[in-house]
Amino acid sequence: MPPTTSPRTSFKYIRSFSPNVRAIFEYFGFDDHITKLDKANRLFLVVSKFAAVDLHPEAVPNHQMGLVFEELVRKFNEAANEEAGDHFTPREVIKLMVNILFDPDDDILTQKGIIRTLYDPTCGTGGMLTVSSEHLHHLHPDAQLILFGQDYNPEAYAICCADMLIKGQSLENIKFGDTLGDGKTEDYLPDHKFHYMLANPPFGVKWEPEKENVDKEHDDQGYDGRFGPGYPRINDGSFLFLQHMISKMQPYAHKDRQGSRIGIVFNGSPLFTGDAGSGESEIRKWIIENDWLEAIVALPDQLFYNTGISTYIWIVTNRKTRERKGKIQLINAVDFYRKMRKSLGNKRNEIGDPDQIAEITRIVRFRQACENSRK
Repeated sequence: MPPTTSPRTSFKYIRSFSPNVRAIFEYFGFDDHITKLDKANRLFLVVSKFAAVDLHPEAVPNHQMGLVFEELVRKFNEAANEEAGDHFTPREVIKLMVNILFDPDDDILTQKGIIRTLYDPTCGTGGMLTVSSEHLHHLHPDAQLILFGQDYNPEAYAICCADMLIKGQSLENIKFGDTLGDGKTEDYLPDHKFHYMLANPPFGVKWEPEKENVDKEHDDQGYDGRFGPGYPRINDGSFLFLQHMISKMQPYAHKDRQGSRIGIVFNGSPLFTGDAGSGESEIRKWIIENDWLEAIVALPDQLFYNTGISTYIWIVTNRKTRERKGKIQLINAVDFYRKMRKSLGNKRNEIGDPDQIAEITRIVRFRQACENSRK
């Protein structure tokens, strides 16, 4: 940034970047922020502070800059007053989900040249995408995880794109818009299927804005679309995201373990709400009758920054092992936590990393769980 700063020179500087980077600035609303800072006589002060810091790659290597960026993302999410139902997923919860999702495939994921895809339909700032990529890189540096995501919050989307850009991922795979449909399109990734999927969709949020699109797709496409078995009550659309993810599962093939594994965070509503014949009940019936539900893990409460409610990880897959066929594993992990020395909003507990994460992952392993039950 030049030493003398005005809105005009700031806009000129930003517009000198590539189209991809300029798009990130636009979703951040930088033009409006620059104008506000200038009117408040703070623009030069802010820019001069950054200009005084040596951020050249020789002074701050790419890896360290990545760590700085992730720390800023974490602090941004902790401080933000998120919309009702939107819950930033703590890093240790993501690590647990990724461990459980990838654990059965550790042997195949360590093969040289392996390529896999992962999708988060409610990616927010990209935390689940980042942790998944780090996990696979730790298993095998040459393994490649192609990341896909989507979010409808402009600033969260911009942060995710910035993170993907830093990590060398394609921004073409990160979509902006409503995953359930906005009346203009039904699916932003219509022909894509994925090996792995992760999500923490909004809890207890009405899906009225998407109702027309969901109704139309259900009526026109039935089970060939995403919402064949029906849909939940209007005040909680979290089940719709799982149905969307199920529609993205790879066809099963035993030889090379094609197929899909899904990890999704729910509150208690999808598990308990709805009498027989209701939308929720019909969706559960559809999932169970297809033998897709592998496990449900009950997590400790007070794990999230802006809610203290109890949460559950659902593991859904179309490639259950022979030992798991016709079975659903229910795991009570509510006592696997440690108290934090300092609360962060509603977050007073955390799952211990790596010990408690490793222990819950071990319990999820079906054969080991069976052996323990016989003792």
